[in-house]
Formats: sequence, structure tokens, C-alpha cells
Amino acid sequence: MLDVVNIGFIGCGGNARGHMKRLTELPHAKLVGVCDVVPELANRAAEETGATAYTNLRALLDRSDLHAAYLSIPVFAHGDPEMAVIERGLPFLVEKPVAIDMGTARQIEAKVEEKGLLTAVGYQLRYAATADRAREVLAGKRVGLVNGRYWCNSGVGDPTRWMRQMGRSGGQLVEQATHTIDMMRFLAGEVTEVHCNSTQQVLKEIDCPDFNAIAIRFAGGAVGSLTTSWCYTQGWSNSNILDVLYEDEGLNWSYGKLTLFRGGQIEEFTGPTGSIDETFVQAVRSGNGSTIRSPYSDAVKSLAISLAMNQSAREGRPIAPASL
Repeated sequence: MLDVVNIGFIGCGGNARGHMKRLTELPHAKLVGVCDVVPELANRAAEETGATAYTNLRALLDRSDLHAAYLSIPVFAHGDPEMAVIERGLPFLVEKPVAIDMGTARQIEAKVEEKGLLTAVGYQLRYAATADRAREVLAGKRVGLVNGRYWCNSGVGDPTRWMRQMGRSGGQLVEQATHTIDMMRFLAGEVTEVHCNSTQQVLKEIDCPDFNAIAIRFAGGAVGSLTTSWCYTQGWSNSNILDVLYEDEGLNWSYGKLTLFRGGQIEEFTGPTGSIDETFVQAVRSGNGSTIRSPYSDAVKSLAISLAMNQSAREGRPIAPASL
């Protein structure tokens, strides 16, 4: 059992800084190096965490004291950084989505399996107490309908930003709504077919659809839908929301609250949210990854669904994620 896990962090943008802050609060974790191709970002992160700043990934990975790595990089940048970390033999946590194409994801997945590395992917919604409770309620039940939505305004703004370029982000279904898709899998099981309709009605200055409506089939027989928009400017309260109908009952799930509709009664449940960072650190300390809820190979399945949705929209036909 390691006393303290020395971590090297790759990528120092806004999302990364949230993980860094939580890691500095954990007694058994220490950020020893932070790396970004933008020197200002690396230096700022180093000042905030007490780590050493790097702009060269290989220089960071040459450190002999590393026990694990984090990768928080744009979706188009995945591939070489993961391979370098795998070559170094380090357990790693990588932010979602894991790649922009299945070829890259499968290559990394194969190398992870070959090396037998402990991995985690940043699907932190799985660690919520509301997710635990929802799974308990649904266990053994016959799910009939699963509807998800992700409405927000993140597509509004600078059209040159990488996230708003289809070729660099995969659009909202890959970059953002992957969280909703992953939770649909987590609660209702694997997706066997998607049929996506997309349109571009508001954000004409970018090349990504701004509305998506997808029909979904699940392996267990349930059907469902996902709707997304990233030009909805009325707040984020409609992002990562699921409605599940099972037998003659139903539930509404969000990260912070679970509402159950059963027996003519309404029950509400809230609870503490688990920490993906603490879970990962403890897994590295012990060498036991059984508490990690989304290892790399599992996250590849969520990516396949997003990419199948995009392909379905392009080709105007249903797509099986397993065919990708």
C-alpha cells in the first residue's frame, strides 16, 4: 500500500484545475509535476499546487518518482499522450471522451490491456449517491423507457474555439452529451441501436449541429431517446437529466437529486457525491481497481454510442454502436 501517490498531470486547462484542487485536498495524493504546451497554464497550475511545471510531456514522464498520471486534454489531442503514459507503465485517469475516433480508442484500449494497467475515465456522474440509489431501485426491474436530455449554451461564443469545430470535438454528442449517454448505459444497460436526427437552426457560424434528437434501443428491450442543444441560454438545469419508466413506476434522475414515482407517492432522495479522484488515488495506492466505475475499456463503449449517433445523422439510418 502506497502512503502517498505522486501524480503527474498532463493538461492544465479549466477542467484540469478542478481535479488538481481536489487532489491537493487528499492526504494520500501529491501533485509533483504539471504539464501543458501553453507555458502560462503550466506555470499557473504549478504555482497553485506546488508542483513542478513542464511544457514537454517526455520531460514530465522521465521523472522516476511518478506513481500515476492524469490526462485532461482536448478530445482531438488523445493518442500519443496516452501511449507515452502507457509506455511508462503508469496507471492513469483520463478525461472523457477518450478519443475522437474509434481507431485511436481501440489502439489505446489494446495497449492498456496488454500492459494490465489500472485506468479510470472521468465519468464522475457515476459516483453520485443518486446513481447508487437509482441502480438499487432499478435492479431486477424491467425498464421500458429511458429519456435523456442535455440542454445548455456551451455552443454559443467564439466559433473558432476547438469545441465548436466538428472535426476537432465531434460536436456536442461526443464532447458533452457523452455524460448523459454514459449515465443511460449505467442505469439501463448497453445500447444496441441509435437513429439520430440533427439540425442546425441557430448557430450558423459553426459547423456542428445545434440540436439533436436520437431514438435509442437497449439490449434489455427498453427504448428511449436523447435530445441535446447547446444554444439553450436558460441555464444548465436541463443538462444530464434522465427519466426512466420501469414496470408501472418511474424515476427522474439528476446528479444532485433522485425523484421516485411509485405507488401513487413521490419520494425524493439526495445524498453525498462520491469523489472520482479519491477513488482513483485509493485504487492506485492499493493496486486494486475494483472500485473504479468506468475503466478505459468501459468508456470506449460510451464513445462508440456518440460516434454512432453522428454517423446515423450523416447517413440518415440506424447505426449499431457495436459495428464501429
